[in-house]
Amino acid sequence: MLLSAAAVVAGLILLVWSADRFIFGAAGLARAAGISPLVVGMVIIGFGTSMPEVAVSTLAALQDASGIAIGNAVGSNICNVALVIGISAIVRPIAVTSGVLRREIPITVAASVLLVLLVIDGALTRIDGAVLAAGFVAMLLWMLRTARTQGDDPLLVEQQAEMPPAIGSGRAIGWIAVGLPLLVGASQLLVWGAANIAREFGVSDLVIGLTIVAVGTSLPELAASITGLLKGENDLAVGNILGSNLFNILFILLAPAFIAPGPIPDPMLLTRDLPVMVGLMLMLWATAVGLRGAPPGIQRVEGGLLLTVYGGYTLILALTAST
Repeated sequence: MLLSAAAVVAGLILLVWSADRFIFGAAGLARAAGISPLVVGMVIIGFGTSMPEVAVSTLAALQDASGIAIGNAVGSNICNVALVIGISAIVRPIAVTSGVLRREIPITVAASVLLVLLVIDGALTRIDGAVLAAGFVAMLLWMLRTARTQGDDPLLVEQQAEMPPAIGSGRAIGWIAVGLPLLVGASQLLVWGAANIAREFGVSDLVIGLTIVAVGTSLPELAASITGLLKGENDLAVGNILGSNLFNILFILLAPAFIAPGPIPDPMLLTRDLPVMVGLMLMLWATAVGLRGAPPGIQRVEGGLLLTVYGGYTLILALTAST
């Protein structure tokens, strides 16, 4: 048990560091290749915080631990909105001024609903994966068009300000060569430890994916959002979460869909976890856009409400966890 817990902790630490180095190298290589900084910021940096989820879900699917793979993606989305934005709003209220963000929020809600419709039959299949892949391509095209036509949007300006410094292609390739194998190794360590803990406590892989793994892989989003807020980059704090949640649904779930298709590992995903994920996105939409004449943004009270929802959800998970 202690060895498994140590593997999870060590895996998470190494996962966060190696993902950061890999994205640093990837962004540097893209800039060295002459790709627009706006495109690099919105696509590579925007999705960069989700690299831990990519690695973990892919490794889990390859090892026939689809519960961890799916739970990681869904749990990370729940954690991103309820925990990360909740904590961030308590640290400093979040004002939302970006027009891009106001369009991205309903897109993320639509992607969440799409996932529910795809798995409502109780399975995640390769056909479902093809639909998600088509959605991912459409999202990329929209993001590339947005980067070209709305470069003065506050979100894109803040993303560009967070770009890593330009580095030579040799150094960039070096960081990719270091980060990628460490990312894979850290994921292996984390999945092994998490699966052992699930067996030790007699709970399903899905629950472990929704909790320990999801919270751990959401740490980069928490760090990025709080750092952005403290720098006055309000739109970036929310933009990081929306980009991550879209990526989790449309890309990360491709791993279990194509590598380990089949029945959903736990029917509670349909009645417990996905409704919470969609409900939280609707709450974020209502508060961030400022429905019913309220000022757009997420205040401390709303941040506290999000944390309360996450606490209640975690309690329900504990009460309904099963193998």
